[in-house]
Amino acid sequence: MTIDTSASRAATLALLARRAPGATICPSEVARALAAATGDAADWRGAMPAVHAAVDRLVAEGAVRLSWKGEALASRRGPYRIGRTQRG
Repeated sequence: MTIDTSASRAATLALLARRAPGATICPSEVARALAAATGDAADWRGAMPAVHAAVDRLVAEGAVRLSWKGEALASRRGPYRIGRTQRG
């Protein structure tokens, strides 16, 4: 499956828009949504590199924040959750 970062970015922001202001999403939720949209829902792991790249850009732009177990993360490493910033 080939997913580009622009599709991953759009999917990330769309999923966040559907959540309550303080809620977060898992990057695998984004990958699963992208995989389902391509008709290959079983291969959601194949979308993860594009999701990670999109998240890195969104963090650099200040559009999203990262956390794990309620603690803020400055950058993506290990498991993480994605949330909106005041701007996003």
